[in-house]
Amino acid sequence: MQLWRSLDEVPSDLGRTAVVIGNFDGVHLGHQHVLATARQKADAQGLTLVAVTFDPHPMAVLRPEHAPTSLTTTEVRAELLIQHGADAVLALPFDRDMASWTPDEFAQRVLVDALHAQAAVVGANFRYGNRAAGDVTCLSDFGADHGFAVEGIPLDGGPQVWSSTYVRTCLAAGDVAGAAEALGRPYAVRGIVVKGEQRGRELGFPTANVPTEALTATPTDGVYAGWLTRLDTGERYPAAISVGVNPTFDGVITRRVESYVLDRTDLELYGVEVVVEFVERLRGMVAFESIDGLIVQMRADVDEARRLLRA
Repeated sequence: MQLWRSLDEVPSDLGRTAVVIGNFDGVHLGHQHVLATARQKADAQGLTLVAVTFDPHPMAVLRPEHAPTSLTTTEVRAELLIQHGADAVLALPFDRDMASWTPDEFAQRVLVDALHAQAAVVGANFRYGNRAAGDVTCLSDFGADHGFAVEGIPLDGGPQVWSSTYVRTCLAAGDVAGAAEALGRPYAVRGIVVKGEQRGRELGFPTANVPTEALTATPTDGVYAGWLTRLDTGERYPAAISVGVNPTFDGVITRRVESYVLDRTDLELYGVEVVVEFVERLRGMVAFESIDGLIVQMRADVDEARRLLRA
């Protein structure tokens, strides 16, 4: 995977390119539509397709109190961008200095000097440069003077205009099916399995525990049906997934994702990096009055998860 983390890492011998620019958080169907359009242009003109994104999200620098939680890490975002057509990804390190660049300065440094752009494709609502002063018209005018054509297209991957905000709203409501519809795939989190209190093992439902990151979006607390994939072997397992702090037991305050692989008690996953995909919400988080009541509900959750995942 070609991931460049600064303008200095872009190869000096890079030929002419087609470029897509955006935050691309989640790489949802709207983003994929932009990428597909740019891929067609790149193929027709024999160009390398480079996706330009930002790390961190500009809002995290300019107005951190309003910064959204991320749907993807930079690495996962780059993987998805390449999966959907990009040849390489440039993740620009966004800081106060870059925020001060004028629209023309941004276009000159990134599109002309570094990437030798011959074509650029952006979302129709694309803004860039100091105080977001640049838009598609501004970039088109600059491109006309510097040898590249610009196209702005709507982020419509379906019956509505998809957005990362829409996906986050779905996750906050536990609507992982709605999030999957906008993404074109199940929403997923990735992390390394850590050792927990092993209460699930004591109850007959051993879980793979992945701590959540404060800046990464997760579905609202509850129980879900989904899949767990171990990245070292590629093995994918059906799972019942709990998101939250486990209210039945006192003292557990760390929010985490706990996945019970259906009908498997023999897996050793500590220290293994896994991907947890969410397919359907089963129920909200409940504090049970007894351990027996919890076990009865867990068995019902597993049966429902099995039924949904088979379907």
